[in-house]
Amino acid sequence: MASPKFQLLSFLSIVGVASAGSMVLHEWRTAPPAGFTSLGAAPASEMLTLRVGLTSNINGLQDHLLSISTPGSTDFRQWLSVDEVKSYAQPSPVTIDTFNSFASANGLQPNANTLFAAHFEHFTHPNMTAPFTRTLSLSLPEELVGHVEVVHPTTAFDTPRPHPTDSITPSCLQTLYGIPLTPATQPSSTFLVTGYAENWPQTAALELFLQTFRSDIPSNTTFTLESLDGGVDTQGQFFFSDVLEANPDTQYTIGLATGVPVAFLSVSNDTTETEFFTSLLDTTILLASGPDPPSTMTTSYGDNEINFGSSLATKICDGYMQMAARGISVLFASGDGGVRGGHDVPIQCTNDTFIPTFPGSCSWVTSTAEAFSSGGFSDVFPMPAYQSASVAAYLATLPSDFPGKFNASGRGFPDVSFQGSPYAVMIQDVVTPIEGASCSSPGFASVIALINDRLVAENKPTLGFLNPWLYGTVASSGALTDITIGHSSGDECADPMYSGFDAAVGWDPLTGLGTPIFDKLLAAALA
Repeated sequence: MASPKFQLLSFLSIVGVASAGSMVLHEWRTAPPAGFTSLGAAPASEMLTLRVGLTSNINGLQDHLLSISTPGSTDFRQWLSVDEVKSYAQPSPVTIDTFNSFASANGLQPNANTLFAAHFEHFTHPNMTAPFTRTLSLSLPEELVGHVEVVHPTTAFDTPRPHPTDSITPSCLQTLYGIPLTPATQPSSTFLVTGYAENWPQTAALELFLQTFRSDIPSNTTFTLESLDGGVDTQGQFFFSDVLEANPDTQYTIGLATGVPVAFLSVSNDTTETEFFTSLLDTTILLASGPDPPSTMTTSYGDNEINFGSSLATKICDGYMQMAARGISVLFASGDGGVRGGHDVPIQCTNDTFIPTFPGSCSWVTSTAEAFSSGGFSDVFPMPAYQSASVAAYLATLPSDFPGKFNASGRGFPDVSFQGSPYAVMIQDVVTPIEGASCSSPGFASVIALINDRLVAENKPTLGFLNPWLYGTVASSGALTDITIGHSSGDECADPMYSGFDAAVGWDPLTGLGTPIFDKLLAAALA
């Protein structure tokens, strides 16, 4: 049975059941995102499975979360229980009844094009091996307006990841940031690494990595495997892309957060583009409602914000808000494309309309960057109050003739940064250099995981939602090293001749507030 907050329906386009009443345009695009090409209308016999997200009282949760995560408030770090989060996230009885009545009246297998006034097409992309189905516009029957927030997959496009083309080691990072080798002591303070798109960590490679780079800890130290939506951890035969994210994520969380219990959540065994967005949402549902949430979570995946569409991005971001309210420190990689999305390509270098990434642009996660990482301003989420002063100070430094086009009132990201270029990663039995924000997020998250361990040892609440603390107490205490030199054109568009943001004193959309100084961060947390 599907949860009331996210109902499931199967739609079979060969069966025609029209919706009564007028239609209201809900989500649309004028064209598919860059790189996607339409192959024409999807056949009438094709089956689609669409998920319908219902509206909930998320604004009330937003106010409560900002209160409990802001230093100085009377309820600071009094994180919410599952039931308390559900009291905000649960759709109203009226919304549930309205949707159930609509579903009953229209049958279980209506015509998707007719029901949502859509035109589903097949699309392809150079990095894809098979086409997938989307529509450029979606309307809702009038009776569902205000009750349905998102229908997926419809207008969201997930960009397939391209294959990747003298390295940093754990000891280098420990020296650089003052990260201790002393093992954690609190088994209840756990650290979750999420894995998507059939990316699996190799246990044999982890053991060899520890033997090579962390010989001071047992080489059989490993992670606990957790599964969602049929996720697995396949060992043995693999392609390089199968371990590109998972190996560095697990090797550097275990290799830096010494002694902290690490779990790897393998989400889905489906490589379709639909599944990644669904997997992100399912992860939020699982962790917001679980009885024992992790203290810290890191994710090295994302996509261009525009590819999600505003409704789906908002629904997923609301899920991270619920996780943050449970007391989970949620960290995401910002991406590797500078101001041109998650992965810039040479053809985009002269494009002055900047492309933000998601989930790093969500206000309820801590977006983590590397030197050439993605950064900028959201086109979906407004600038949160916790960062408004810091971001305003940066915007004031931009010249009046700045060539880039961006939403200056949007959520600014990243929040922090961490070295990520390049890491020594064990792939099979070969040390392989891998770089990017996908390395930075596990690194900064490891610092947070170690601090959470110290807090639990002192009978104090864990850090939970980090951002109000980072922009307030931490920024004013000198616990971060401010990066003031650099330019965010991106990886492929690295020449400064291409428009992008420059680093500056204080927060900037290249490296956020800066990189960690462990002892000072710990002191700020314990104060």
